[in-house]
Amino acid sequence: GVFFEKPPSEGRTASSGWYNTAAFEKAAHKDGLYAKSINGDAFSNEIKEQTINLIKKDLGKIDMVIYSLASPVRTHPETGTRFKSTLKPIGKTYTNKTVDFHTGEVKEISIEPAAGDDIENTVTVMGGEDWEMWINALQKENVLADNFKTVAYSYIGPKLTEAVYRKGTIGKAKDHLEETAFTITDSLKDIGGQAYVSVNKALVTQSSSAIPVIPLYISLLYKVMKEKGLQEGCIEQIHRLYAERLFEEQVPLDSDGRIRIDDWEMRDDVQEEVAALWEQATTETLPDIGDLEGYKTEFFNLFGFNYDEVDYDLDTNELVNIPGLQ
Repeated sequence: GVFFEKPPSEGRTASSGWYNTAAFEKAAHKDGLYAKSINGDAFSNEIKEQTINLIKKDLGKIDMVIYSLASPVRTHPETGTRFKSTLKPIGKTYTNKTVDFHTGEVKEISIEPAAGDDIENTVTVMGGEDWEMWINALQKENVLADNFKTVAYSYIGPKLTEAVYRKGTIGKAKDHLEETAFTITDSLKDIGGQAYVSVNKALVTQSSSAIPVIPLYISLLYKVMKEKGLQEGCIEQIHRLYAERLFEEQVPLDSDGRIRIDDWEMRDDVQEEVAALWEQATTETLPDIGDLEGYKTEFFNLFGFNYDEVDYDLDTNELVNIPGLQ
């Protein structure tokens, strides 16, 4: 795992990802599975080099890279220029409903359109350039196995959110990411390699919670998908990606060459119901027509809170080590 997390210090907790990784590695090592971690700026040449050296030392070659990197900023490794991404519509101001999931208040929000270098900067941070740089660096050092695969995660979403998401600045970055898959696949021909983009479903993550409108959409979506027996969490949807998509002899792709595990979310019956609920959503109605409590629980679970089995009044040791940290 390559990530950028804040370690703990005396009297100060680490970031949640630090503890998640520590727990993951402990469980993996207990089961005799290989798991090591590198903490640093994944955009940098230094971290790429450190990763390659670890692969050479421990594994020789690798057969897969999952690229799932969400960041508000990127320092370009070649120029040293720092770029900042934005979440903005393109062309005109976007106004719609959102929810403050901490208070449950449904309110109107307006987001000003992209200006200046907003689009270009967002593509530089969240597009496919760094993914391609990773694969090129790994290939140059001959650490990719035959029939190597790499997968990047993306999202499309419904018409409800497209102005601020898929047709906004972040959507331009996702377009670039998806185009890059074809470029990478072409570069991997000699080893029979493939690069894929997996379009995933809407989920409660630290990144998605920061996008206006999305928390309200997810609250309504979860209600509908749970009622239809279609709801998946992060682990369940990625299990389906592995079990039913990625390792099929003929990987099922859409007309744009993408894997779709947002297929249940984007079903016509699901989207029609969510769109109808959207019109009804107010501060008063949301507790009944949506799953705001489910959203809040999943959000706080990301940071280790709202677990019934945890006694939060007990003292705990904040100084936790990641066993395989390099």
